[in-house]
Amino acid sequence: MKKAMMVLLTLLFLAAVALPGAAVAEVKLGVLANRGAPECMKQWGATAAYLSGKIGDKVTIVPLKFEAVEPAVAAGQVDLVLANSAFYAELEKTQGVKAVLTMANLQDGKTMTQFGGVILVKADSPIKTLADLKGKKFMVTERSSFGGGQMAWRLLLENGINPDKDCAEVMIGKKQDNVVLSVINGAADAGTVRSDVLESMAAAGTIKLADVRVLNQVKDAFPYMHSTQLYPEWPLAAAAKADPAMVQKIAGALKALKPTDEAAKAAGIAGWVDPLDYGPVRDCLKTIKYGAFADVQ
Repeated sequence: MKKAMMVLLTLLFLAAVALPGAAVAEVKLGVLANRGAPECMKQWGATAAYLSGKIGDKVTIVPLKFEAVEPAVAAGQVDLVLANSAFYAELEKTQGVKAVLTMANLQDGKTMTQFGGVILVKADSPIKTLADLKGKKFMVTERSSFGGGQMAWRLLLENGINPDKDCAEVMIGKKQDNVVLSVINGAADAGTVRSDVLESMAAAGTIKLADVRVLNQVKDAFPYMHSTQLYPEWPLAAAAKADPAMVQKIAGALKALKPTDEAAKAAGIAGWVDPLDYGPVRDCLKTIKYGAFADVQ
């Protein structure tokens, strides 16, 4: 009897040591890996580490391909999701996610909470106007890419060009960098990526800005080249079943992030702000009749 009691006490002691206080929860943050999983982890891994240190729970980044974003949210595989603004508009409509914050980008000391789409051709291309894209091979990142597809699609439709009907082929690049390189090497006549991709690739030495030319370039104070109107930046959204207390802690920690913090520098952002109005995004999706907005008037 004494031996059995000693064994029981030992097991209870070991359990107490192994589980001091409450177990540390894991918060899964799904991120659209629009430039591939390695680049996604390089950009957002430090944010996970920052949040883990601030909220006391382990935060894990889950890189998601374009086609994996909605299934991951629907299956409850992520607690929060950081994806392009169109994904948010759709997930809000179909899965009940809610925007928590909007990302604030940083370029040359300027903070930006909006972004646009770029339509590019090779520098020496005979294509000079949007109308010249008729009969040409046009590459998008993905049809579900907001900055690398849908913004430009809306612009083209509003200028009397339906890429599916008027272009020789609509090609899928999968990654934003692939689109740019495909245009430069002649695999595609034209392509579209989100604003800042060209400048980022040039800064990394991957391309020279002189290798490309932007169609319908908008001249304004926005520091990145763009062809379309501007839309609100990516939102961080909470899944419908996410713990409100955890979401509040993460929101507070991210709003306290400074541009000089390692997490902000790795992500290339200034920080986070209260969520913007995503109405213009919904309008874009209605115009191009995409996904959950295909039949919305």
